[in-house]
Amino acid sequence: MIVNFDTDDSVAISPISRLHGELRLPGDKSISHRAAMIASLAHGKSTLSNFSSAQDCAATLECLRALGVRINTNGSTVTIHGGGPSGFVSPSQTLDARNSGTTMRLLAGMLAGQPFSTIVTGDDSLRSRPMLRVAEPLRLMGAEVELESNGCAPLRISGRQPLRAIHYQLPIASAQIKSAVLLAALTADGITTVEEPVQTRDHTERILREFGMEIETNVNAISIRGGVELVPRELSIPGDISSAAFFIAAAISLPGSDVFVRDVGLNPTRTAFLSKLRTIGADIVASDERLEGGEPVGSLRVRGLPLSDARKLEISGAEVSALIDELPLLGFLSAALGWEMELRDASELRVKESDRIAATVQNLARMGAHIEERDDGWQIKAGNKLHGATLSSFNDHRIAMSCAVAALSANGPSRIERARATVGVSLPEFWSLLGSLSE
Repeated sequence: MIVNFDTDDSVAISPISRLHGELRLPGDKSISHRAAMIASLAHGKSTLSNFSSAQDCAATLECLRALGVRINTNGSTVTIHGGGPSGFVSPSQTLDARNSGTTMRLLAGMLAGQPFSTIVTGDDSLRSRPMLRVAEPLRLMGAEVELESNGCAPLRISGRQPLRAIHYQLPIASAQIKSAVLLAALTADGITTVEEPVQTRDHTERILREFGMEIETNVNAISIRGGVELVPRELSIPGDISSAAFFIAAAISLPGSDVFVRDVGLNPTRTAFLSKLRTIGADIVASDERLEGGEPVGSLRVRGLPLSDARKLEISGAEVSALIDELPLLGFLSAALGWEMELRDASELRVKESDRIAATVQNLARMGAHIEERDDGWQIKAGNKLHGATLSSFNDHRIAMSCAVAALSANGPSRIERARATVGVSLPEFWSLLGSLSE
């Protein structure tokens, strides 16, 4: 076995020569969050199949239940009995978003238009993440949103009905803030417009359209009218492309690998990772492309080719927001392949589930990479092959899985501390799926 578990939640990884096999991943985490919330705002029964198995999405469902939404689960199928935008009840307890920034920020948008007060909290990591960025537009719409003195959770939200429609320019590119404002706008008294500095993932807009909402778009501006009744739907959620990225990167790092990922989301706001890798020679071929539930879906075949030529990844500016979830993975992959990589303008990585710049730099340095930390990124120089080492997940699911990718092609075994359960935030099946491709 390439994966072995220690008693202290650490994971031991043995290097291998290649990966081979087929994967079908649980539903996309970003889409599952949004589909559940929007279904709860519709009148009637919605069925969401292939719902994400992520702990983050379980947190969303529990918060919705606490708000009085009737939810049934049967395996990966979730049935939601929505009561409309006025169907929520004042919760008897504080809502716990656990580790999920998406849950906290999008719920804030929904709760801003409710005629009661709510407190939303999370774990230590989530309570250290910036929330003023979502509180500010909701305050402009008329909701009262109180934060801790450091601008972080818990959020204390006193809603207003109806909210004021606003025209809001996002100060940073953030799909979560955009989505929070759009969800609040459903109970506003006119047309709300959100302008983005660059386009971010558009799942909220696509799902709202599927549930009957008319949305106008003009370049990076999105407008919706409040007071429109949403209709229930049956949706099949595509496999999570952000989870697929780790297996794609692993296959690329191991010449001779051949991995087929079936029925995964190919939304163009989420596939910059694939485009970036193709430009430097990675063999990634899409097939069976189609539209399901408003989302592009298809399958991917990834083959590991010998990439002996010197390559260099340079990422900065507008590219950063499109690659934000995959930036640490690209760092680990670049170092594993002996590529150079220069990352700039990515200071947002420091306020994720961990400081992902520091976590990437420290782990790769332990593996022998020539890497220099910068305030807004890192510089990796072409160097020798990575060696096995004791690594840390920093209690961050994406760092844990990125470490595993680099460890597969390193010289000698590696040990990733606090990694076995950490991946459950987004993909509890990660270790078993990785093992299945090595057999």
